[in-house]
Amino acid sequence: MARRSRRETPGPSGFLVVDKPSGMTSHDVVDAARRWLGTRRVGHLGTLDPQATGVLPLAVRDSTKLVPFVEGGPKSYRGAIHLGVQTDTLDGDGREVARSDAALRPCSAP
Repeated sequence: MARRSRRETPGPSGFLVVDKPSGMTSHDVVDAARRWLGTRRVGHLGTLDPQATGVLPLAVRDSTKLVPFVEGGPKSYRGAIHLGVQTDTLDGDGREVARSDAALRPCSAP
């Protein structure tokens, strides 16, 4: 049986820059944009971990065809780590299970 093609209602097309909050996956952001814009044709130009916050560019409607031409450029990330703490999930969301107060010493090459 052939699939019926539903004609999409006209709407905005282009790129949308989202400041992704912590706790949402990149796909969660795409789903929210799909509902808000009333289209299934929304895609993201990269993936951020659910814990990460930051810029998540989205392509909407006809601009999704341009994604292969704008992907793959240089990216940079900034982050912070807390040394000496172990959690039950091995990430910042878990419950602390161990802590080390050992002083950090420089490593010397052999």
